[in-house]
Amino acid sequence: MAARVQRLSRSMLKTLRDDPADAETTSHKLLVRAGYVRRTAAGIWTWLPLGKQVLDNVSRVVREEMDAIGGQEVLLPALLPREPYEQSGRYEEYGDLLFRLRDRKGGDYLLGPTHEEIFTQVVQGQCASYKDLPVIAYQIQTKYRDEARPRSGVLRGREFTMKDAYSFDVSDEALAESYALHRGAYQRIFERLGLDYRIVSATSGAMGGSASEEFLAPAAAGEDTFVNCPSCGYAANTEAVTTTVRPAEATGHPPVEELDTPDTPTIETLAAQVGVPASATLKNLLVKVDGEIVAVAVPGDREVDMGKLGEQLAPAEVELVTADDFADRPDLVRGYVGPQGGMAGKAFRYIADPRVAPGTAWVTGANKPDTHARHVVCGRDFEVDRYLDVVVVEPGDPCPECGTGIELDRAIEIGHIFQLGRKYADTFEFDVLGQDGKPVRVTMGSYGIGVSRVVAALAEQSADAQGLCWPRAVAPADVHVVAAGKAAQTELALEVAERLGEAGARVLVDDRPGVSPGVKFTDAELIGVPTILIVGRGAKDGLVEVKDRRTGERTELPVTEAIAAVYRG
Repeated sequence: MAARVQRLSRSMLKTLRDDPADAETTSHKLLVRAGYVRRTAAGIWTWLPLGKQVLDNVSRVVREEMDAIGGQEVLLPALLPREPYEQSGRYEEYGDLLFRLRDRKGGDYLLGPTHEEIFTQVVQGQCASYKDLPVIAYQIQTKYRDEARPRSGVLRGREFTMKDAYSFDVSDEALAESYALHRGAYQRIFERLGLDYRIVSATSGAMGGSASEEFLAPAAAGEDTFVNCPSCGYAANTEAVTTTVRPAEATGHPPVEELDTPDTPTIETLAAQVGVPASATLKNLLVKVDGEIVAVAVPGDREVDMGKLGEQLAPAEVELVTADDFADRPDLVRGYVGPQGGMAGKAFRYIADPRVAPGTAWVTGANKPDTHARHVVCGRDFEVDRYLDVVVVEPGDPCPECGTGIELDRAIEIGHIFQLGRKYADTFEFDVLGQDGKPVRVTMGSYGIGVSRVVAALAEQSADAQGLCWPRAVAPADVHVVAAGKAAQTELALEVAERLGEAGARVLVDDRPGVSPGVKFTDAELIGVPTILIVGRGAKDGLVEVKDRRTGERTELPVTEAIAAVYRG
């Protein structure tokens, strides 16, 4: 039997008829049912033979395109010392996401969540002159993050496979070139893999750096929400959307007026009692930023996006105030906080969404129980310390580029590229000798692809009611040969499989004895190889049936023609 042929009678494969009880997403259900993965513990998965082949096929495409732009593959340890991450500040920034451990001698270690620090040190040890750069180094390796709620199968696990690459250059212009190389490589990778994807503007978060873009695979199971403009093509992660609001005239408004407003526990009840829309009220959310109380102001009809706020204030820790915080601050009246009367900038630092523009007038808390104030004007009655885009983005919000109402969609993040700049080079004082003989500080880029996430994203995008339906580039085989059951049919199926294997095709052949044709056909649909070749009743006449898994199109052909039709090398 040709080496590229896998006989299911000799394979470690067990398919399931029912969905796992805890599965909510399509990829979770089907990857388990089709025998690609099995759960080992919460957020920890075993890749079974078929799953490992798909994972390896994705990795192969990634490697080929990374090598094509001059990438050099390395393999760094997953078990890492504490010191480099402490030096960069990320040992604390990552918080509970880090798996921390201690060896028998009391040394502190962690399981790598990402490897900027270690890559910087490795390349620093290898490169001393501008002549040694640029360098692109990458690895495909297991990462570890202690997710509080691992879910959706391999989409959000505590252990996952990732390709991370890093560029090292001597100038910002050279970094821009490295960034463009990776951007193009990512486009080719995702196109070859058969993914529908979008490139969107993003924030850098704990990674640091400036320019940042995400590659997203639209899917209902996605945990990311992105915006797109139907007019100009603008696209961004919701956390990176910016709002531009022109200031209004701060003059001509009546003076501040206090209102008796008992029994108004919500924005809706307040708006109804005062007779204004919710958008005319000012919501002041109190948070603690590294322990300091800060008020975050947004229009009353909008919500504060805590993730967005945290991203923009990173690496500071952001948390909501508690009842104890109010007890310690009698000047803060719970539910009735307002910025006027010297509160903003004195009682608390005041951050506002751009919609709270100078000249806008609001109904807001009067800093007295059961009392609100109206005609409170930004720029006249209070000042904003800092403007940040912090509201939850909604469909119909104006596009930052052209003003058209934006649309929202769900997606899976499959890649992220950053221009890190000199953050980590500064941390480790990574200089090389420049052309003029003087030290030059190196600048870096960071480029990640979630390899195991790509597998789940492909499953989400390509599956149908019958099961998985892999693009050919990642499928565990090119052809799935099904022997309907009789001895003669099995014999012909094995012969066809061997001839396909000798021609260079990757073949699964279902030669399992005692398994009904119905079960075999169901499994073939579930497993999702792009071409199914059925050896059934026509076998006695030398005919087989070829089925396109994606379209469902069936064609009956003589064996030789079928082999030529399903695999052309």
